[in-house]
Amino acid sequence: MALSELNDDIVRSMSVGAVFSDFGGKINSLDFHRTADLLVTASDDDSVRLYDIATAKLLKTTYHKKHGADRICFTHHPSSVICSSKHNLDAHGECLRYLSMYDNRCLRYFKGHKERVVSLCMSPVNDGFMSGSLDHSVRMWDLRVNACQGILHLRGRPTVAYDQQGLVFAVAMEGGAIKLFDSRSYDKGPFDTFLVGGDTAEVCDIKFSNDGKSMLLTTTNNHVYLLDAYNGEKRSGFSMDSSPNATIEATFTPDGQYVLSGGVYGYIGVPSCPKMAPRVMFAAAASSVLTFWIPNDAKPAPET
Repeated sequence: MALSELNDDIVRSMSVGAVFSDFGGKINSLDFHRTADLLVTASDDDSVRLYDIATAKLLKTTYHKKHGADRICFTHHPSSVICSSKHNLDAHGECLRYLSMYDNRCLRYFKGHKERVVSLCMSPVNDGFMSGSLDHSVRMWDLRVNACQGILHLRGRPTVAYDQQGLVFAVAMEGGAIKLFDSRSYDKGPFDTFLVGGDTAEVCDIKFSNDGKSMLLTTTNNHVYLLDAYNGEKRSGFSMDSSPNATIEATFTPDGQYVLSGGVYGYIGVPSCPKMAPRVMFAAAASSVLTFWIPNDAKPAPET
């Protein structure tokens, strides 16, 4: 379906196309590949699972009992991912792993964080990636080398995101502070800082729209804010109900006209659903099961 064809009726028509319920624990994170029709998940049962979203098929499952599987994101290669740890953090600190799903091999370890990584983001233009940790730091890495390439010391829990061109990255912190950095000269400090007033909760997620004009900020008390990416102006916000100790995510549709979060579908500024594929009208929702959502004129896949 062409993204230019998106409208209220199509968005409201989205329904369940497939359900995967064989997880042995809650799903901690998921990510879509930027160009291939692939989705990867990391869950509390220590598994990393790779799916073909065009056919709604599970392609591969790998288990990581020593370190666990917490935050995950694709690299540019469709069978390689970066995964953060869930286990043995007290003894060894955080250990990010560059994994090959093709042959179930760890290609490289990235060590430096002292506490759990809560945010992970791959550059859209090169082999760089960022990690934000509960040790109040953001580290810059390069897939080709083990050593940390740079570090930012911040206040509170940091959340990181690149814009779609890879020129700018955002770091969000507690108290609604968002700092924007030039990716090529981040060591000079932020070139702009926004404050989302009235919310003192920690930030658990931040995203840019595909056109780079908007940002979504989600806090640990399940508030979602839509911001102008150029001046930080708060365009709208909403709150979502959630089960105890659970946090929600919010994301843009690929055309940037709708926001999906943990509730019903709607226009930007109105509650919607979890995570969208970058190029097609396809959503994935994750908790203790993985659910694929598609427009109801698409042929649904069977439940598994």
